[in-house]
Amino acid sequence: MTQSQSIALKVATVLWVIWGLVHFFAGVMTVTQDAMPAASAILDGVDPALFEIEVPAELGAIINQHGWNLAWFGLVTIVGGVYIWRGNTTAIWVTALVGGLADVGYFLFLDLPGHVNFVPGTIMTLVSASAIILSFWVWLMPGRTADSRA
Repeated sequence: MTQSQSIALKVATVLWVIWGLVHFFAGVMTVTQDAMPAASAILDGVDPALFEIEVPAELGAIINQHGWNLAWFGLVTIVGGVYIWRGNTTAIWVTALVGGLADVGYFLFLDLPGHVNFVPGTIMTLVSASAIILSFWVWLMPGRTADSRA
């Protein structure tokens, strides 16, 4: 592996760890809050007055399930980042699938319709996209060691 490839994987790792920490802590905060404050925090581009309603426990359960997903997405990308740092291409794929597909859903259902602000949500989508691009650039380039093709 060339020095530029190694640097690219280290930068991708840092991006994935940042993305993972943000999502892990967002998940924990979502699960530990009441449903409407959690939903209001996620949908930060929407008028907070819309969230001043009583919600059934079932809606709270859905929001908690979303928080659980945020947390495990974050943990997987943090662990994947450690393996990406070491040049493991399996980790490149798994981390891109978990973090990338999580952000596709975010982009399609929250970002495009305008339910969220640019910071922090859209920034995190750009962070994960950058990590994917850097990692895949290394994966596609010649000069990887046999170990990095695992």
